[in-house]
Amino acid sequence: MRWALVKVCLAVTTMVVVAFAVPLGLVIKEMARDRAFSNAERKAAAIAPALSITTDRDQLERVVASAGSGDGIAVHIPAGGGTKAVDMGRRRATAEDIAATRGLGRASTTEVPGGSTLLQPTALSSGDIAVVEVYVPDAEMTHGVGTAWAVLAAVGVALIVGSVAVADRLGVRMVRPAQRLAEGAHELGEGKLGARVPEEGPTELRLASAAFNSMADQVVQLLANERELAADLSHRLRTPLTVLRLNAASLGEGPAAEQTRTAVAQLEREVDTIIRTAREAKPQTAAAGPGAGCDAAEVVRERMAFWSALAEDEDRKWRVAGTERPVRIPVARADLAAALDALLGNVFRHTPEGTAFAVDVHNGEDAVIVLVSDAGPGILDPEAAMARGRGSGSDGSTGLGLDIVRRLAEETGGDVRIGASVLGGTEVRIWFQLDARAPVRRGHRVRRRRSGRLAST
Repeated sequence: MRWALVKVCLAVTTMVVVAFAVPLGLVIKEMARDRAFSNAERKAAAIAPALSITTDRDQLERVVASAGSGDGIAVHIPAGGGTKAVDMGRRRATAEDIAATRGLGRASTTEVPGGSTLLQPTALSSGDIAVVEVYVPDAEMTHGVGTAWAVLAAVGVALIVGSVAVADRLGVRMVRPAQRLAEGAHELGEGKLGARVPEEGPTELRLASAAFNSMADQVVQLLANERELAADLSHRLRTPLTVLRLNAASLGEGPAAEQTRTAVAQLEREVDTIIRTAREAKPQTAAAGPGAGCDAAEVVRERMAFWSALAEDEDRKWRVAGTERPVRIPVARADLAAALDALLGNVFRHTPEGTAFAVDVHNGEDAVIVLVSDAGPGILDPEAAMARGRGSGSDGSTGLGLDIVRRLAEETGGDVRIGASVLGGTEVRIWFQLDARAPVRRGHRVRRRRSGRLAST
């Protein structure tokens, strides 16, 4: 907007300057010409009284010399009354022009090489008509024109520069509030709930700033209400969790009892985390900083060890590949564990007992891909499943599992894709971008690892 205003003002001012400066320059040129011929008329008029008294050549030469015009004045006296014709001075006009002026009886101008001449007829005492020729060079007719044009050009440029400066200041006055409004909206979108904009500038922008500030206040209030509601709902889970923990403590010893107690303890930790997060003044939406994250290979091994006991009970074969070496990703350990538990829980929940599953980790230069695949019946409509994962929920599913995975991947600049696996069922591909500033190559292909056979327990 600012540069648009400057361009419009520049174009309008330039047209106005040209519209006035060009005619004014032509007028100045014409005035200089008129001034030169007025001087020539004065010189001719200074000689006219002498011609009315005498035609003596010597006396006329003294009069011309006193006029101080050098060879710029010539006098042409015709023959008559017993006197000879007299041509005094350098004649530049043609004999025809002189004769025509004598016949007309009034002054005239004619162009000659290097300038123009003024032919002024003067009556003699004998009744004849003498012609006084005054030479006006081109330099005299254009004297001062160049300087005047330069002044006009300087004034025009100053007007254009001044108008552009004024337009730029006006543009800043209009654009700066708009920029502050855009910056405030960007900060609010990044989770900076204290972002507000000053109500400055034109009336429309002040109204927009006031509306933005009111909206930001409402967003803060709504988020506070949501946090309180989430904390209250989570706190209500403590009572049934306490009962579960007491019941788990009475199960005695054994792998199943130990797994149950571990799951209850983990559930209590997750509920405590939800309550603390909901009570915080700021939502935890910032991306992990440099050096943050976890070892994806270690987390995968740990969670697969947890789910392997249930796989043994249901006679499922399972496989882990790509976890031989550390694989760092910019994701918190608890978040990655929650995402894997959500996907593996879906495998156990939506596939028949005895269905094999696998988890593969592929470490690339700019991304890490975690594949969770199974040999189940597959997903008929992957797009609907992803939509359900965005929170709509249907068919007995809350839709939170895939939503957790998707948000975790998108925090790193990655994404989630659902497709067919080599086992014949569903494959969920989680893409973790190692550098969030790098563009996501969604068509990137990875070479499957052949190591890691299906293990039966």
